[in-house]
Amino acid sequence: MKMQLFGGLTVTQFLSRHWQKRPLLVRGAIPGFRDPVTPAGIRRLAGNADVESRLVWRSRGKWRLEQGPHPAARFARMPAKDWTVLVQGVNLHCEPGDALLRRFNFIPAARLDDLMVSYAAPGGGVGPHVDSYDVFLLQGAGRRRWRISGQSDRRKVAGAPLAVLAKFRHEEEWVLDPGDLLYLPPNVAHEGVALDACTTYSVGFRAPAARELGAALLDRLDQALDTAALPPRYDDRGLAPARHPGRIPDRMLDYARQVAPLLRITDALIAAALGQSLSEPKAMLAFDPAQPALSRRAFGESLRANGLRLDRRTQFLYRRGTFFINGEAEQASGADAALLRRLADKRRLDARTGFSHTAHEILYRWYVYGWLHPGTER
Repeated sequence: MKMQLFGGLTVTQFLSRHWQKRPLLVRGAIPGFRDPVTPAGIRRLAGNADVESRLVWRSRGKWRLEQGPHPAARFARMPAKDWTVLVQGVNLHCEPGDALLRRFNFIPAARLDDLMVSYAAPGGGVGPHVDSYDVFLLQGAGRRRWRISGQSDRRKVAGAPLAVLAKFRHEEEWVLDPGDLLYLPPNVAHEGVALDACTTYSVGFRAPAARELGAALLDRLDQALDTAALPPRYDDRGLAPARHPGRIPDRMLDYARQVAPLLRITDALIAAALGQSLSEPKAMLAFDPAQPALSRRAFGESLRANGLRLDRRTQFLYRRGTFFINGEAEQASGADAALLRRLADKRRLDARTGFSHTAHEILYRWYVYGWLHPGTER
């Protein structure tokens, strides 16, 4: 399948030639591209305490960083050039932003992070830096100059609030116009500078770090111990006087032997740790429960007549018959599992979808939580 996004390359060709290997610049990847959020909309998001945002500028040769929220008056005080505001998770707060993010669903959802927008005054940027993740940089209104380098020198500017490279020697340079797309694999040094007032949309991807996975696995093991059918703490009632106080008692060793099998890291435990951690909502995110909620019967009738769709903020993943939605796990089998897999892949169920009583109860509960909504139209 060819995609305009890649200048005529198929998805398979892009993934084999460029993904995590080398950059790709595509001119006119989205012809006639229109920003999913206006500059005024970006400022409103940046002023919202529930939205992660940063204001970056240079003053007297030093980098400055200010975490959001940023009230409207803050932007009124900014100079005419050399600053930028970055807003994370635009897809969580803007339907057109979510639609833009979903253009990249050829990458597993477990890898997809969010859509960030950068609005910059002329000269604005965040300095030369290196990211540890893949990123697609889509140019919105205005123009931005990008420079990249394969340099190995990763020393940072001392004392800077950003991870700005101390020495940056670019090897390639492009000016991106609206609709142009630049893909960068991890660890490519790059710098983007606004030539006009401009917007850039960054589609970022995540790759779990070994420590993050280790923490998730330990959390799952901790849960296994919580539900174990053994005394929660070692006890030694009826203890006889110790003849050798320095020796570890056999009885204590027996208790540890009962705990040990619960600490086995199986494939099922690994999948559960991955699924629950990768589907966990971001810290600043909250869902709106259905108010007033449809009755169970009315919900079922609506599903049959109108279908349903996942909330744009919902992260829904699966592995075999285990389904992970917003940090929680659900088991299903047979036709129910097939239905939930379809929902996870397509993020919607069309009208006239057949479903069992069990599936109805699962979907209804998620509807009440605000994780999905009746109807397929946004």
